[in-house]
Amino acid sequence: MNNKTTFLSLDFIVVIPCFNDKTGLIKSLQSIRYQNNNFAVLVIDDGSPDPIIVSDLSPQLPADTTIEIITLSKNVGITKALNAGLLWIVQQNGTRINCKYVARLDCGDLCASDRFDKQVSFLDLHQEIDLLGTWCVFEDFETGDKFVYSTPTRHKRIRRAMYFRNIFIHPTVMWRSTIMEKVKAYPEDFPHAEDYGLFYRWMDADVRTAVLPEKLVTCRISSEGLSLANRQQQLRSRMKVVRTYGRNKLLRILGELKLWTLIALPYSFVFKMKRIFAGVK
Repeated sequence: MNNKTTFLSLDFIVVIPCFNDKTGLIKSLQSIRYQNNNFAVLVIDDGSPDPIIVSDLSPQLPADTTIEIITLSKNVGITKALNAGLLWIVQQNGTRINCKYVARLDCGDLCASDRFDKQVSFLDLHQEIDLLGTWCVFEDFETGDKFVYSTPTRHKRIRRAMYFRNIFIHPTVMWRSTIMEKVKAYPEDFPHAEDYGLFYRWMDADVRTAVLPEKLVTCRISSEGLSLANRQQQLRSRMKVVRTYGRNKLLRILGELKLWTLIALPYSFVFKMKRIFAGVK
């Protein structure tokens, strides 16, 4: 582990999958700040043609930051790559490391300078909360188009709203490492909605949730991005998640109706509506 053999007690590990996007990865790493500097970065290189090495990353982070790279022999997709990262954490936690929290970030997404300080502080103060998200801004860095993604912040309202959208934008989340004892892996039967499935499964296992009402991450979007290129499949996977885990029949039907509407509409129209109703704040 980055030439460190002693037992490490960490506040959190940031998990970042990467496939052939070293430039985006470096930009994301440069945005990571944490006053205690007591964290690690875990990069899962999903079979990139130009493999990522520690010397590519260490200059982008505060001195002595622990970096671990899992290099997969071939491109297996984000769900399997993420599960390789979670498995590594589960195996190492309590042996080589002691990690309180796990955070997520995607290549090209940018963190506010106080993101991790605020999330760690919140979870330290609210022991009843296991999974914590934040508000964020979605932005196309080429065109400058952007909109704010705001959500309910308390568990009861979050559970209700999950029928209609994923309240936890993946690169914003931080969770207690102990909840991985309940559900250890992202489900592989919801293509491009593996995070939605995982968060629903955790809530089914009595994981308590919250969202910080602050824009602490800027998420990169583009017409060539994975989520947009696979939008139809992602929406159908989200529908499958709602059907699988939704317990309220009426809310489940309403959630499915919303998803069918989104499937029928072009994304350009949906994006325009999001900008109008969400606004840029």
